This record gives sequence, structure tokens and C-alpha cells, in this order.
Amino acid sequence: MALPHHGHRATKPRARSAQTGDPLLFEDTSSGVPDMNSQNYYESGYSLGSGSVGGPGPGGVNNLFADPMTNAAVMYGSSLANQGKDMVNKEISRFMSVNKLKYFFAVDTRYVMKKLILLMFPYTHQDWEVRYHRDTPLTPRHDVNAPDLYIPTMAFITYILLAGMALGIQKRFSPEVLGLCASTALVWVIIEVLVMLLSLYLLTVHTDLSTFDLVAYSGYKYVGMIFTVLCGLLFGSDGYFVALAWASCALMFFNVRSLKMKILSSLSADSMGAGTSSKPRFRLYITVASAVFQPIIIYWLTAHLVR
Repeated sequence: MALPHHGHRATKPRARSAQTGDPLLFEDTSSGVPDMNSQNYYESGYSLGSGSVGGPGPGGVNNLFADPMTNAAVMYGSSLANQGKDMVNKEISRFMSVNKLKYFFAVDTRYVMKKLILLMFPYTHQDWEVRYHRDTPLTPRHDVNAPDLYIPTMAFITYILLAGMALGIQKRFSPEVLGLCASTALVWVIIEVLVMLLSLYLLTVHTDLSTFDLVAYSGYKYVGMIFTVLCGLLFGSDGYFVALAWASCALMFFNVRSLKMKILSSLSADSMGAGTSSKPRFRLYITVASAVFQPIIIYWLTAHLVR
């Protein structure tokens, strides 16, 4: 019996599926680049511009925005945003009028200079009546007697900066002290305005004064406070008290003459209608008390800054 030769092994020929024609179980993707000319490539859902799941092209973006549900969602979101904007504007209008607030900031450089001179030297001013055009008061830039909020706002900021400088010179500066100084100055104005509004309401005084008017007249004291602190820093305590007396007298004179056209305008009419009514006298007391109260606030807010 002959043994097989050890140098050769008996092998069976491999059956190639390509030769036998059997279908492939998996596609050959070893090359990494799909065959663009193959019909199976387009049939698999990877076609360009079709917007299909396999590969979203430019057509997919267009189909996304052309979707009726997407358009409805965008329109609904826009309507919600518009409704929210209208609600916010309505709530703001309940507490303040934006157009009226713009009126108090309608100033120019010429008005600011004339108003500052009037606040510090009011004794030579003759005409204190606010001018009107078709039942509408002229803007501050056209009438120096009109109240504004630009000068009180800028004066308040300047006062806070000056207070910080004064505290720094005296080695007493700290954010807490400066914050307390700013909040105290703001709270005093709020209290003063609330007291004025309550007094006018209790006495049933019908005037043209609005809340913004009272804030403006109360905020003019910051100009005198800046002048007082500067004089105290430059000339010591003697300069401080001289500036305090001047600023207080000027502010009292300014407030009495300005508020006289508003609060005391109906004195004669009420006296004729009520005989010897005491309400006109109370209105006079309100005007004088508001003016006399200004030096006390100025001293309270500036004395600790000058030593």
C-alpha cells in the first residue's frame, strides 16, 4: 500500500460565488468610496438633494421650511412674542408714560447752562410761568421754567462720584459706605415725593403737578449738594457752611417761586367759592414746608463728607 507524498496536501478548490453566480451576503465596502455609477447606490436612499433620511442635502432644508407644521409653529411663536411685547408695554404704560418721560429729557446744552445759573442765582429771575403751546407745555429746551429730569439725574450721579472722592481723600472709602450714601440720597427724594403727593391728595388740591414734576423739583437739590461738598473740600468747614447757606437759600427761593404757579394757582378761586376756607392757607403751608425742608436734607447728606 503506497503512502501519500508528504510534500503535498490534498486540497479542495474554493467555490467562488462570482463564478457560481450565488448572491452576496454583504456588499464589499472595503474600498471606502461608494460607486457613484452603481444603481444600488441611488436605490439605497443616499441620493443627493432628495432630502431623505440617508443624506439630507439642500432639498432637505427646503422641505423642512416648506413643512406646514413648521410654518405653523414659527407663526405661533411670533404671535406669542408679539403678545408678550404688548403686555410688557402695557404694564410699563400703567406706571409711567414713555412719551411724557421723553418730555423731561428734551434738553440741550443751552438749557442746561441757563438752568444751572437759575438754580444758583434765582433772585434776578422775573418770569416764572411755564409756557404752553396749544394746551401743551413747551419742552425744557424751549422754556427754562419747565422742569426736567436730566439735571437731577446727572447731578445725582455726580454727587455719588464726588462723595466717593471725598471719602477716598479722608481714607474712609469702601463700597458699602458709598452704596449707603447713594441709597440714602435716593430714599430721601422718594420720601419727599410721597409726602408731597399724600399732602396734595388729603387736601384735595387739583394742580398740574405730576409725579415727574415733583421728582424734578426734589432732585434739583443735588446741584446745591455738589456745590456745598466742593466748597467744603476746597475751603474747609468755613467754606462748607457758607456754601450750604447760599445753596439752601437759593433752592428755597427757587422752589417757592416755581411751585407757586402750580400749587397756589387756584388760591383765589377756592377763596371765592369757600369764603374763609382754610385750604388755601394749607396749600401755602405745603409750599413753604417743602422749601424749608430742602436745607435739612442737604445738610444731612453732605455733612459727613466734609471734615
